[in-house]
Amino acid sequence: MRVLCVAEKPSISKSISQILSGGRFTTNETRSKYIKNYEFDYPQTNSFFTVTCVTGHLTGSDFPETHRKWNSCDAFDLFDAPVETHIASDKKAIEENLLTQARRADTLMIWTDCDREGEHIGLEIVRVCKRAKRNIVVKRARFSAIIAQQIHHAAQHPVELDRAQADAVEARIMLDLKVGAAFTRMQTMILQNHFAQLADGKNVVSYGPCQFPTLGFVVQKWNLVKSFVSEPFWFIYLALTSSAGEETPFNWKRGHLFDEDVAVSLYDFVLSDPLARVIKVTKKGTKKWKPLPLTTVELQKAGSRLLRLAPKKVLDIAEKLYQQGFLSYPRTETDQFDPQFDFQSLIQKQTVDPAWGDFATSLTQNGFSAPRKGKNNDKAHPPIHPTAHAGNLAGDDKKVYEFITRRFLACCSKDAEGFQTIVDVECGGEFFSATGLIVLERNYLIVYPYDKWVGHELPDFEEGQEFQPSVCELREGKTSKPSLLTEADLVTLMDKNGIGTDATIAQHIQTIIDRDYVIEKIEGNTKYLIPSKLGIGLIEGYNQMGLNKSLSKPQLRRETERSMVQVCEGQKTKGDMLEETIEQYKEMFIIARREFPKVVSRTTLS
Repeated sequence: MRVLCVAEKPSISKSISQILSGGRFTTNETRSKYIKNYEFDYPQTNSFFTVTCVTGHLTGSDFPETHRKWNSCDAFDLFDAPVETHIASDKKAIEENLLTQARRADTLMIWTDCDREGEHIGLEIVRVCKRAKRNIVVKRARFSAIIAQQIHHAAQHPVELDRAQADAVEARIMLDLKVGAAFTRMQTMILQNHFAQLADGKNVVSYGPCQFPTLGFVVQKWNLVKSFVSEPFWFIYLALTSSAGEETPFNWKRGHLFDEDVAVSLYDFVLSDPLARVIKVTKKGTKKWKPLPLTTVELQKAGSRLLRLAPKKVLDIAEKLYQQGFLSYPRTETDQFDPQFDFQSLIQKQTVDPAWGDFATSLTQNGFSAPRKGKNNDKAHPPIHPTAHAGNLAGDDKKVYEFITRRFLACCSKDAEGFQTIVDVECGGEFFSATGLIVLERNYLIVYPYDKWVGHELPDFEEGQEFQPSVCELREGKTSKPSLLTEADLVTLMDKNGIGTDATIAQHIQTIIDRDYVIEKIEGNTKYLIPSKLGIGLIEGYNQMGLNKSLSKPQLRRETERSMVQVCEGQKTKGDMLEETIEQYKEMFIIARREFPKVVSRTTLS
C-alpha cells in the first residue's frame, strides 16, 4: 500500500520522515525550493510512505472581478457578493507536487497541526489530491509533539479528518473577508474626502471583527487613565518597634476612609486609650500553590510580563521550537495533564541541564508530585511542555524554552510550604492585624524564579498581651492612577471576552500596532499600549453611534466565536452560521454608514 503523508510545514515533514524511517529515507526535489519528498518503507503497516508538505494554507479567498475593485460596487454589496477560492499563485508548484504524488497513492494521510486551522489546511490538501484521484482513501494523523512514540502511534492509528472544524474555519474566512472588506472600504472612502493623508489611496483605514474590539480595550483603558482624578484618603497607622529596631506594622481593619472628619474622630478615640491589646493569635500552616500547567494564553501573558517579549514573538519562538522537536504543540487551551501522561521520561531528559538538572534529578528520586488540574481541556492537546533537552539555544529562543521547561518542572514539584502567624489587636475601639510568614519548604520555587514568596517573621505575641504602640498616627494617602494597558493585560481581556482564539490573539494585537491605531510606549522594563489619535477617533466615533451591539466592543465577535464552536460540534451548519452573522453585520453597517460623520468629527490624523 502506498501512503502519501502531507505535513503543514517542511520541518515537520522532515522530522516525521526521520522518525518513521529510522533515518533511512531517500530525498527527492520538487519544483518548489521549499518542498522535498521523502520516501521509505514502513513495515509496521506494510506500507510504502511518501512524505511531503505544504507551507500553510494552499488557497486564498477573494471577490470576483465584478466586486474586487474599490469603485466596482457599493461597499454594502460585498456582504452578498460571491467569494472565489483558488490556489494562491505562489503555491502552484506545491499543488503540482500534490497532484503528482496523489496519482501514485492509495491513501492520503493528513499530518497538519492538530487544531481547527490544521483541519482546514488538511481539507485544502484533500480537495487538491481528490482532483488527481477521486477514490483516494483519506486519513488523519493526530499528534501533539514531534517525538517518536507519538509519531509512530499517529501513523499506525489514523483517524478521520474533522470536517466540522474545517467548515468553521471556512465560515470564519468568508465572514472576515466580507465584513472586513465592506467596513474597510466604507470608512476609508469616506475619510479620504476629509483627510489629505488618505487622498492618495495608499493608506487604508482597515476594519476587522477582532481588530476593532481589541483596539476598543486599549482606548477604554486610555480614557480611564486620562479621566482619573486622584482622591485623598486617611488611615490609622499602628506599629511596634522591637528592641532590635525592627518595625511591625499593623493594618487597620477599615482599610482607609475618604471622609477626613470621620477618620479624625476615630483616631481621637484611639488616642484616648492608646494601649493595644492582643485579642487573637492565629498560627497555621500555609502554602503557595505551584503553577497550573501551561496554556497558549498563559504563555503569551508570561512572555510579555516576565520575558519582555511581544505575544506574537513568544508564539513564533514556541512554534519554531516545536518544529525542532523541543516542545509539544504550543497552541492549546488545556491546563490539565492526562493521568496516563509519561512525566518521568520527560523529566529524565532535563537531568543533564546545568541550571535545573539537579532539580529534575530530585523529581525522579521520589520528589515528583502530580500537577494541579485546571478547568480547561480542549480534548486535543496536552499543556505546553518540553519534549527534549535543548542545550544549545541562545537569546530569546533560550528564554522561552527555559520558561516553559521551568514551568513544567515546577508543575511536577510540590507546593511551597510555610507557617503563617496572624495577630489581631484592638486599640481604642479600633481593630488592627499583622501577618507574619516563615517559609519552611521552597519546593517548586527552587526551579521557578518567576514566583516570589518572601518570609517576614513577627515577634512572639500572646492573647491578652498589652503593649504601647511605638507609632500611632493618622496618615493621609491618595488613590493611585490606574496603569496603562500592557500586552499581558490585553491578552487577558481578549481571552476573557472571546476575541480571537488562543492562537490568533497575538496576531490581532500586532495588527492594531501595525495599522498605527496603537503606539507602544516603554517605561522602565514595561511596555504599555497607547491608542493613537486615529485609534481614539475611530473607537469613540463608533461608540457614539448608539449601535445595539457596538462594533468596538466584544459582544458581537464573542457571539461569532460561539457560533464557530457550534459548527465544530455539529449543532449548526456553516451556511446557517454565515447567514445569521452576516445579517447582524448588515444591520450594523447601515447604521454605521449613516452615522459615520460622528467618526469623522472624532478622528484627527497625526
